[in-house]
Amino acid sequence: MSLSSFVMGFSMAEINYDILKDLGISIGILLLFILFRNLFTKYVFQLILKLSRKTPTDFITQICLGFERPLGWFFIILGLYVAMDYFPFMEQHNVLFLKFLRSMVIVLITWGLFNLSSPTSGLLISVNQKLNNKIDLILIPFICRIIRVIMIAISISIIGQEFDYDVNGLVAGLGLGGLAFALAAKEAVGNLIGGVVIVTEKPFSIGDWILTPSVEGTVEDINFRSTKVRTFSQALVTVPNSTLANEPITNWSRMGKRRITFHLGLNYQTTKEQIKRVVEKMEHMLRTHEDIHPDTIMVAFDHYNESSLDILVYFFTNSTVWAEHVKIKHEINLAIMGILEAEGVEVAFPSRTLYVSPQTNELLQTMGSYD
Repeated sequence: MSLSSFVMGFSMAEINYDILKDLGISIGILLLFILFRNLFTKYVFQLILKLSRKTPTDFITQICLGFERPLGWFFIILGLYVAMDYFPFMEQHNVLFLKFLRSMVIVLITWGLFNLSSPTSGLLISVNQKLNNKIDLILIPFICRIIRVIMIAISISIIGQEFDYDVNGLVAGLGLGGLAFALAAKEAVGNLIGGVVIVTEKPFSIGDWILTPSVEGTVEDINFRSTKVRTFSQALVTVPNSTLANEPITNWSRMGKRRITFHLGLNYQTTKEQIKRVVEKMEHMLRTHEDIHPDTIMVAFDHYNESSLDILVYFFTNSTVWAEHVKIKHEINLAIMGILEAEGVEVAFPSRTLYVSPQTNELLQTMGSYD
């Protein structure tokens, strides 16, 4: 082996060693940032979150929760940038690499703002409470989704400009494509218009109990295409907005009072004086009951039934909550039972009285004697 060959081989070995050393340092820096990210998430972030919950408002807490995961990924991006200073195969100030890092930062910021704009984050609800509920609850899901769409569009446009892409051409293309899509998707557009009608007319809000020909239950969510209603059997029904906007909607949650009406049948042995006393006591009981609406109370001898003397009982409860309504009805029924017992009056049941003529009676007795 010549001296020049030996020197060249030694130099190549030294170069390979330097490359491997720089590569190891680069990987080590990246792993160190990943470790620091885990420690930050487990200890430092939890401490910040605990301190934020002691503040008078939960605004800072909502921001921390929204940016929790994006902040963790930010440490990895920062680690990539620092590690690239020792990476042997690419320079740290490579134009394409820097564009990629800046785009990732934009994505992380959008991710955090996307989390904050969620209807479940409570941030917009907190702002609404500060404004003394100037925004109806039905608008909050729509506002959140509109904000999210705008944020994503802005983020895409910024990233496109970062890579020198003509955003104006993209917007023009989306305009033409959107027109063609709207013409082809009439049902989707109808649902969107139906959602706008529901938002503007506000026949119900989230949490209301509604009844339509399609569904009955509690409204859980309203979006651009459909409305989600939770039935009383805990099934989740999704109704298209175009269908819901064209149906009659009964909003039971907006009742001012709730009706109770029935007929109380007394047997035909009840005297006129007993009926008068029963009616007077029942009406007095209803008018003095604190849970009964005083405006419309009707207790009257209504009509003669086949096997009973029917008294009409018609009144409203102050509470529209179904459980409280049933409890009040239970109390009223027990009170009516007490009035009937005090007056010695019995409730009628379906019955028929058979009258037999004397001749028929004698014939039956004669036939019985033959037996």
